[in-house]
Amino acid sequence: MARPSESRNEHLYGINPVSEALNGRRRLYRLLVRDDRRDDRRIVDLVSSARDAGIPVDFVDRARLQDLTGGGNHQGVVLEAGPFPYVDLDTLIKDALGRPFLVLDHVQDPQNLATLIRTSAAVNVAGIVIQADRSAVVTPAVVRSSSGLVEQTGIARVTNTRRAIEELKRAGYWAAGLQSGETSTDIFSADIPDPTVLVVGAEARGISESALRSCDLLVQIPMPGRADSLNAAIAGSVALYELLRRRERYS
Repeated sequence: MARPSESRNEHLYGINPVSEALNGRRRLYRLLVRDDRRDDRRIVDLVSSARDAGIPVDFVDRARLQDLTGGGNHQGVVLEAGPFPYVDLDTLIKDALGRPFLVLDHVQDPQNLATLIRTSAAVNVAGIVIQADRSAVVTPAVVRSSSGLVEQTGIARVTNTRRAIEELKRAGYWAAGLQSGETSTDIFSADIPDPTVLVVGAEARGISESALRSCDLLVQIPMPGRADSLNAAIAGSVALYELLRRRERYS
């Protein structure tokens, strides 16, 4: 198979991320294994999976892997792969089966994105929507921080968050914006129609004005203690689990 310029390829690293990617949707080109880790049982399994899929395996020294990952915690294994394959929102909607969506409106911290991907995988969301500009995107570091779960998560990258919310609403969804304020209702007591789109805003500014106008209701997480705010990843994760609790209760 001809492959694109190596400058366009990515190097995924870590045992779990590589394992997930081997079963994901990317084009895969080469597995690199630290020579003195070739007998590690977990790596033996990865090598076997790669060879079964026709992916070349190279055994290299530690310095080579350090160079490819910028010193990241590669655990002795790196997978050369094509760019992350985002999915069309229409496709995600068709496969949703009433499961919730998560819309990230200019969330810029890669660690927050990775955490929300892990939570979304745990609660079985239908898909994640991210803004194309001024937002965190899927990088090898995000793959590593998400423990590779992003590799089998449907993520749509859109040019306009508000239009994406409106498209989801036309498909029968209700948009709940996670935003603190006088017009917001406690998420644990709010009447949140199902199926639901949860909208989470940027770390500092919250949800943009245009996206707010597309939300059917605003909810907030009560904070009776000393803290008066939560970061996007924690707040979004709490809200996703509340949506899961409601679905489990009424299923």
